[in-house]
Amino acid sequence: MVASLSESCGSMMRLFQLAVAVGLIATPTLAWNTDVHQQIGYAAEEFLTPWTRAILKQLLEPEAKGSLGRIAAWADSYRKTDEGEYTNSWHYIDPADDPPSFCNVHYYRDCTKAGCIISAMTNQTQILKACIKDAKLGEIRHGEKATCANAAKFIAHFTSDIAQPLHVSGIAAGGNGFPVTFGGVETNLHAVWDGQIIYSLANVTRFGNETIHPFFEKMVKRIKLDNYFTPTSDWVTCTDPSTPLPCAMAWARDTNEWTCDYVYSQIFNGTDLATSGYAEGAWPIVEIQAAKAALRMATWFNRLADGLYKERDVILDTAPSWIFGPMEGA
Repeated sequence: MVASLSESCGSMMRLFQLAVAVGLIATPTLAWNTDVHQQIGYAAEEFLTPWTRAILKQLLEPEAKGSLGRIAAWADSYRKTDEGEYTNSWHYIDPADDPPSFCNVHYYRDCTKAGCIISAMTNQTQILKACIKDAKLGEIRHGEKATCANAAKFIAHFTSDIAQPLHVSGIAAGGNGFPVTFGGVETNLHAVWDGQIIYSLANVTRFGNETIHPFFEKMVKRIKLDNYFTPTSDWVTCTDPSTPLPCAMAWARDTNEWTCDYVYSQIFNGTDLATSGYAEGAWPIVEIQAAKAALRMATWFNRLADGLYKERDVILDTAPSWIFGPMEGA
């Protein structure tokens, strides 16, 4: 029997919140899979200016070779260390979604006291501005300032995370607590959107991590040809590093629309998402979101390196109106 969307989401959310409250399960936070992050970074490199590439070589450690692809997944590894555990909440924001009737993102409601992807993107952008100034003066070379190298790595990661719909959805901790079946394997909805859908689209089990994969090469060509169902110019309408908070919010709201429009539109009890038509319907969504991430990442770094922004000091200390976690409805 197929449950209604509101019944399915509501009951699943109540069970998940109860389990979290009594400590039966953890609340994991995942991201695009490591190789997907790296491939989005390699795709972004195709849009970097020579000047930006030169700046990145000074900001990053020598082993990175100035490559966004090589650093794009670092933030996930860092958050799993004792030193970086405090950055866990920086990878997402948990809006009070209630699909299909309500999906939206509000910074002061949805960003926790520990921070979220919006505040992290804003703060790391401010840090990187100062670092780039020092690099231009020759005061930073070969990644010798960890704070600066890390800021670049965070931005390379967060511009991708913010384009993944389950990083901007508050239901069941971004789908981590929403069990589904994909290809006969029991998993969760977040993991499906992190990798399984795009792997099925590209017909791979994994992408490489050293060079750009042919699937992403084709994606880059489509971006350059403006060959997507929304104009590429719309993706970068807000890419001014002097307004990182409004831009990050604009990207998050753009991504969050998929929560109501598709992500939870076809979740049926016992259905295998790999064969039900769900994955196939999501193919154009995951590709365009990866493409948006690559173009925004490159544009953000280019504008930072070229100094194409006004000087403003915006360092955020969040004070949200609710900090317990994902909730039902608004």
